[in-house]
Amino acid sequence: MDANLSSPSSLDRYSRQMKFPGIGTAGQERLLQSRVTLCGCGALGTVIANVLVRAGVGRLRIVDRDFIETSNLQRQVLFDENDIADNLPKAEAAVRKLKQINSGVHLEAVVADIDHTNVLDLAADADLILDGTDNFEVRYLINDVAVKLNKPWVYGGSIGSHGQTMTILPGVTPCLRCVIEGSPPPGMAATCETAGVLSPIINIIASFQAAEAMKILTGRLEAINKDLIYIDVWDNELRRFKIAKLKDTVNCPCCKERRFDWLDGKEGAQTTTLCGRNAVQITHRQATTLNFVELAKHLEGLGGRVTFNRFMLKFAVEEFDVTVFPDGRAIIKGTPDVDKARTVYAKYIGH
Repeated sequence: MDANLSSPSSLDRYSRQMKFPGIGTAGQERLLQSRVTLCGCGALGTVIANVLVRAGVGRLRIVDRDFIETSNLQRQVLFDENDIADNLPKAEAAVRKLKQINSGVHLEAVVADIDHTNVLDLAADADLILDGTDNFEVRYLINDVAVKLNKPWVYGGSIGSHGQTMTILPGVTPCLRCVIEGSPPPGMAATCETAGVLSPIINIIASFQAAEAMKILTGRLEAINKDLIYIDVWDNELRRFKIAKLKDTVNCPCCKERRFDWLDGKEGAQTTTLCGRNAVQITHRQATTLNFVELAKHLEGLGGRVTFNRFMLKFAVEEFDVTVFPDGRAIIKGTPDVDKARTVYAKYIGH
């Protein structure tokens, strides 16, 4: 850690934050020495990164596989039109912007798809892992690595006008699989592309996550949120689900049985570039059964034609032609790039 980060002059910028009794000078010093891995730098991730860098987190590693599109600017607060013109990956653009906000924070951009082969390395030296992703596959990977390494993490998700968040302290609180044992099958859950998303709910959920991060990093564990919080800004709902007892009452395959199915590569999607076809195939290791009627409803309004029979569902979006099969397998035609194909799959099919 750079010595100047904790000098009196560098602490001046945090003076208002340090006046808050929950932080103080000691808490600020702890923040300055902390290391965080942020998984995903889209809507939630950009808000989280912005808050934590301004708060003085010592080191922040930002991991994201995607690039910036015009439709991102409605809610992804670290990006602007210049970033699109420069054709920057999200992680790189975020770090470029954040360095202008607080040059004292050590920032690392990792342009990569988080999977079972790299998540351990990305999280191993972190004091905290934060969820800025848009899919449950990565969240279960985060959960596996957090439980295995005994590291805290904060889950968050938003769609439409509602979102939810919970804080996980392995061995102390329920883990994600205690509360949500399995991810929704592909096509059964709405995505930002099919249901839209309002920026206010993004800012609210991400701010909850950032506040939890500050509690954990300053050592104020007694103040953490122990519930699953659900908020809908359109219907004016706020619910708190009491989940603490699940830690002792659920036979969780992860934190009780110490099975790390996503980390071991037993769960999740596989990708294959289809030679000569300008296409990528995505295959799920575990069999699933898609409901094409429900998936077609989610895809309505995209401007393209959706057709399906009992064998397959087809739709065109952006420059891609997508064919989805009942077992969750999909072929994304229009790119040989695996990361781009996975992004299309996550955006429109939702897993």
